[in-house]
Amino acid sequence: MKENIHIVEERVTAEEYIDFLKRTDLGSQYPKERFEERIRKLVKNVSISLIARNDENLIVGVLFGLTDFCYWLYVTDLGVDRHYERQGIASKLMKTAHEIAGGTKDIAVYLIANEQAVPFYEKIGMEKADDVMKYNHIDWTEWTV
Repeated sequence: MKENIHIVEERVTAEEYIDFLKRTDLGSQYPKERFEERIRKLVKNVSISLIARNDENLIVGVLFGLTDFCYWLYVTDLGVDRHYERQGIASKLMKTAHEIAGGTKDIAVYLIANEQAVPFYEKIGMEKADDVMKYNHIDWTEWTV
């Protein structure tokens, strides 16, 4: 039996998000340095915070994004609980975030994709871009939550 998944705009606690990270592949995208402090800032400050929950209120999907609500949306986090993958949750999160930010006619979407996620993003119509600049001189010790 397929579960009902509900997507809503809501703020989650750092603890809830950290628990979710342990059940996804997103847990390896953050540096170890000041991890909990930075996660607290993340969940508090993102422009768009979309949470997918099952009927038991468990977080099964998350999309965090930064937007100006006029021209662009930068997706910082998109993940789905490993037990809920391939059910269309990530696609629904992306579509909902795009609509909230301003719609497909006005909002360009950007993100950094790990190699395993590239086929998903291509499937939903995204393309690789070469015109992105970066400044990345931060402390970054790899680990998995």
